[in-house]
Formats: sequence, C-alpha cells, structure tokens
Amino acid sequence: MKGLVGKRKLLRIFIGLEDKYRGKPLWEYILTLVKENGLSGATVFKAAAGIGAHSELRTFSVWRLSQDLPVVIEIIDREERIRDFLNVIDEIIEEGLIVLQDVEVISYRHRGS
Repeated sequence: MKGLVGKRKLLRIFIGLEDKYRGKPLWEYILTLVKENGLSGATVFKAAAGIGAHSELRTFSVWRLSQDLPVVIEIIDREERIRDFLNVIDEIIEEGLIVLQDVEVISYRHRGS
C-alpha cells in the first residue's frame, strides 16, 4: 500500500484495559470504529505497568481481582482522516489521554500487495 508512505499523523490513545463502552471493552470498540471508518489500521498494546493522571501505579498482580492495566492504541493515517476520527471517538472516551504527532512512513508492506 504505497498510499500510506510519506508524511502522516500518528494518533495514540491511552486508556485502561477495563474501560468499557456499551458493555464492550473500549479498546475493542475503538478497533471496530477504525474498521468502520476505513482507517489504514490500528495496533493495541497492553502495558506491563503505568502511572496515570491520579498518580496511581497500575501493574499486574496475581492477588488483584481487577487488572486495569494501561492500553495504548496507535493509528497512522492521513491527517484529515485522523482528525475526522477524533470527532468520532470524542464522545466515547471518558478518561484517558490522546496525543497526535507527525510521523513519516518509510515503508508499508503486507501480503497481497
């Protein structure tokens, strides 16, 4: 997909693993929206630990019933598509951090291209 190569925007969404929207994990719902809105793709990373806005350490522990670990969703696409998508997700993210930065895609290869 040569259309993705070049100057693009990287959208990073930081949320909690246990955040929900309409009873579904928020990260999963966001991936559904990525597909529905025709973005180039998204990757979800589950962190081992993190300290958020409340300065509370979130980490894995076998002794906790709740494992609300940090999750980062990364999406790279053209600026106008990312900005349109920001309008789509604005209402559904109640807590979290969203950052946008300039990136340059050097290569994007996948099977079937």
